[in-house]
Amino acid sequence: MPDKPIYPTPADAEAAFYDAIERADLEALMAIWAEDEEIVCVHPGGPRLTGYTAIRDAWRRIFEGGPRLKVRLSGTTTVVTPFSAVHTVIEHISVRNDESKRAPVIATNVFVRGTLGWRLVLHHVSPAPP
Repeated sequence: MPDKPIYPTPADAEAAFYDAIERADLEALMAIWAEDEEIVCVHPGGPRLTGYTAIRDAWRRIFEGGPRLKVRLSGTTTVVTPFSAVHTVIEHISVRNDESKRAPVIATNVFVRGTLGWRLVLHHVSPAPP
């Protein structure tokens, strides 16, 4: 298994996260998450997923069929301390080749800094109000 990438900033980890989503690259996406059973992911309208295996399985189901999502971010806010970072963003998600299927959502991404740089510990997404 190749070494995990080191993300020197929370912004680097977040950019890699959204890049992996657009490429439907499960291995790259999971390399961004902390290897901890306390990590959490909540997709819009979905249950709270806790732990590496549950989160991996959910993303695997999303990625089945290959790359099809395009994500544009706006409205980013950040709070950074030496060992944690909280980013909120508006994700403008569309299905490739069909811009009519578009849904803005609000996401909170929480990162922690450890020996392997910055890692994602929480990705929580909610529908944006109309």
